[in-house]
Amino acid sequence: MIEADYVTTDPDVLAAYSSDKAGFVRAGRPVALARPRETADVVRVLEYAHEHRIPVVPQGARTGMSGGATAVDGAILLSLERMDRIVDINEVDHTATVQPGVVNAVLSKAVAEKGLFYPPDPGSWESSTIGGNVATNAGGLCCVKYGVTSDFVRHLEVVLADGRVLRTGRRTAKGVAGYDLVRLITGSEGTLGVVTEVTVALRPAAEKPLTALAFFRTSAAACRAVTAYLGTGRRPSVLEFMDKATVDAVSAYRDLGFPDDVGAVLIAQSDRGPAAPDDLEAFAAAARECEAMEVFVASDQAEADLLIEARRLVGVALERLGDQLVDDVCVPRSRLAELIEGIAEIGREHNVAVPCCGHAGDGNLHPTVVFDAGDPESVRRGQAAFDAIMALGLRLGGTITGEHGVGTLKRAWLETELGEVGLSVHQAVKRAFDPHGIMNPGKVIHGKPC
Repeated sequence: MIEADYVTTDPDVLAAYSSDKAGFVRAGRPVALARPRETADVVRVLEYAHEHRIPVVPQGARTGMSGGATAVDGAILLSLERMDRIVDINEVDHTATVQPGVVNAVLSKAVAEKGLFYPPDPGSWESSTIGGNVATNAGGLCCVKYGVTSDFVRHLEVVLADGRVLRTGRRTAKGVAGYDLVRLITGSEGTLGVVTEVTVALRPAAEKPLTALAFFRTSAAACRAVTAYLGTGRRPSVLEFMDKATVDAVSAYRDLGFPDDVGAVLIAQSDRGPAAPDDLEAFAAAARECEAMEVFVASDQAEADLLIEARRLVGVALERLGDQLVDDVCVPRSRLAELIEGIAEIGREHNVAVPCCGHAGDGNLHPTVVFDAGDPESVRRGQAAFDAIMALGLRLGGTITGEHGVGTLKRAWLETELGEVGLSVHQAVKRAFDPHGIMNPGKVIHGKPC
């Protein structure tokens, strides 16, 4: 094994780094953990792994929900957490260049001090890293207006499986020379190489958003309001959905003053400055037309922060319900009501709780299957419900993941979504980048190290 101060084989440390947050994913037994500080260190690890045909599992903050950063047997875990420097913030070109271990919130705050804005904001933004966001093509609450991580990645430095360093993309605002390898690598979950530097596009700082919240008696009514509001041509910066079970869990965790008989909640924001009040008035009108129980528009920033906090508390609130399998289905917005109603029916059919929340504005929901990991029958029912939700999303013309990635959790379902030809193309790309199959083997698509 490599002898370096950034490599350890301590069993307790290896165990601590062996898993991400995915349920139903078994962690393998790694042989070492490398925590490099520079690209040269990563090159050394990959050259050694390539020579000895050792699997390598790249890791960020391990906040992922699909098993992409989970250890496989005999692997070197390659944590990028120590590569956490902001290399440059360019106020003229509106770009930032960072190492992969920079935490999303840290970058966001740093560029805000320069009057700039980095929009992608996954729910784990205070702990997840830019490298991890690139690996899964993460989204967030602002996706409905601004898009996902890949919409902002300009240039990547990537260490390939054999240790060669690929620099791809460009730092210019435009450029179409050659294949778009940046987009290919973004979302590849460490199966094609290790990202060691990222240049992202920034925007001028947005106006402080105005926030509104609407209470509904049913999820169906909330979905109709989503359709009605977006049908006006408005583009909110946030449009989030929470069903009754989610609202109840958040209210039990922290009293936000929500009524007891709420069946669903929509939270909308607009950051269009002088136009924001009109945007939220349109939201309120659409909500009332769809029989909202009540619509509340925040009168100041403190109230706005409180309303959006209700959505950001979902993860920690749901953790109190039991073991979880967090899903990530995205469907066309026109099929949102069918998805929510179908998820509720699946929960009843399999006798499991499935609280549901997510990004209503872009059709990306996060049903959370709650089960008891100590009860084999509960585990079986939870897995069956998860699979049924995957199948439902595909039947509705959707995709098995909008932002969490495939990892190992959804690998079989990816093959269903891609089809035979699509799968063969993916496998050919994988072989071209990683002919010996050492990069995060078994993730995304089937494959074993050679």
